[in-house]
Amino acid sequence: MLKQMLIFVHRWLGVVLCLLFLLWFPSGFVMMYWDYPSIKPADRLAHLAPLDPSTIKISATEAAAKAEIQAPGSVRLTTFAGRPIYRFGGRGDSAVVYADTGDEQLEITQNDVARIAQMWSGQSVKDARVSAVEQVDVWTLQNRIGDLQPLWKFSWPDGQQLYVSEANGDVIQYTTTASRIGAYFGAIPHWLYFTPLRRNGPLWSRVVIWSSGIATFAAMLGLIIGVWMYSPSKRYKYAGAASSIPYPGWWKRWHMIAGLIVGVGAVTWALSGMLSMEPFPHREGSGDRNGPRIFQALHGRAPLEAFAAKDPRAALAQLAGLNVKDLEFASIAGEPAYFATLSQGNTRIVPVHGEPVAAVDTQRLIGVIARASQPFGGANTRVIEQYDRYYLDRHREAPLPVVVVELNDPDHTRYYIDPKSGRAVGGYSATNFLDRWLYHGLHSMNFPWLYNYRPAWDIVVIAFMLGGTALAVTSLMLAWQVLGRKLRLISG
Repeated sequence: MLKQMLIFVHRWLGVVLCLLFLLWFPSGFVMMYWDYPSIKPADRLAHLAPLDPSTIKISATEAAAKAEIQAPGSVRLTTFAGRPIYRFGGRGDSAVVYADTGDEQLEITQNDVARIAQMWSGQSVKDARVSAVEQVDVWTLQNRIGDLQPLWKFSWPDGQQLYVSEANGDVIQYTTTASRIGAYFGAIPHWLYFTPLRRNGPLWSRVVIWSSGIATFAAMLGLIIGVWMYSPSKRYKYAGAASSIPYPGWWKRWHMIAGLIVGVGAVTWALSGMLSMEPFPHREGSGDRNGPRIFQALHGRAPLEAFAAKDPRAALAQLAGLNVKDLEFASIAGEPAYFATLSQGNTRIVPVHGEPVAAVDTQRLIGVIARASQPFGGANTRVIEQYDRYYLDRHREAPLPVVVVELNDPDHTRYYIDPKSGRAVGGYSATNFLDRWLYHGLHSMNFPWLYNYRPAWDIVVIAFMLGGTALAVTSLMLAWQVLGRKLRLISG
């Protein structure tokens, strides 16, 4: 009776969820290589005009005085619509001042928006169809449209689409024909990013959590039933021969075979998909409180007067020929320095008193960490040249080498510090165990022994995806048979 009850529940859950599984597994193939379109820091950097020292007419101190900012939280020199600007950040104390004229940016004009769109796309805005975005669409689902309006969408005949906010001058989305097709077959069905549903964030979150939770239960039931009914002694008969599978029907038979092969994967993928929505409260650890103190000591703010001995033009002169896109005023390892970001995403540190360097000396970095961590128990440090189980990247773009900082706290918090910037580029503690192993580990097969020997990762994931798709297709056919029988009984 228990077995029959489990089969009944699993069958009808399969009828309800078979289309959902058929959305998740094939779209997972696409998401291995094509993600939802988004603007990454590297994209913004690539479309910035390089800084030209000859156009910088005023100092950061003068710019701050014009904007009446006393102690900015952050200062950077970059470009906006091709012109050099100082960006001052801080709590309620932010401003943008043009470095070529000293004028404060009080508004962004439609001409600015058009120029940004033209610089980004490489095409004339006269060839684009321009429309105002009044409500969120499928490509702006991750944004608060009300904070970005007026928001303008530029569409070119070659398929480029660009969204530019007149409120802050930011490009908030960029798509091409290829990236949209990839999203339609990948991220949109995989994440249930259907616009009417996703517009209501809380409802979308509940739908994803509950559907993936029920899917986990259904897959677990199927796995239990399959193992229970499987006969190693081949006590069943199929086509006149001994068989380990009890079902004579083709679809049921292959559904059970697929479930026995990839059932564990179906359970873990559905479970980890639910965990990606963070359904459980996050517990703050001691590392969440102590880590920022270390980060501030490594790469923090410095008063503007500390840069009087070397103005930005002098720093840029030391980096002549390197196409600097962004110059941050910072304190790095306890000394005032300019942190320069170059056109390819590479960086340089230009000390106020010294020559440019590619990175902070690791021993000096370790010394700063030791002093900064002393008030809360100290830390163990070491340098790694290869990715480990808590710091890895399947595209191998995350920086190496890095300094590993292990705090002496109950949560075994560790941070990975990039000597090129003095910033944390990764972290882990016992408080995010579920996120690391049950989500990233199981959902993305995020394991170093697979990432380090690609295409091993591709082969394993594709094999599981094929099995999961077979499971979903056979489930769909069985659901069609069940519903067909029920409908014939009702109509007959």
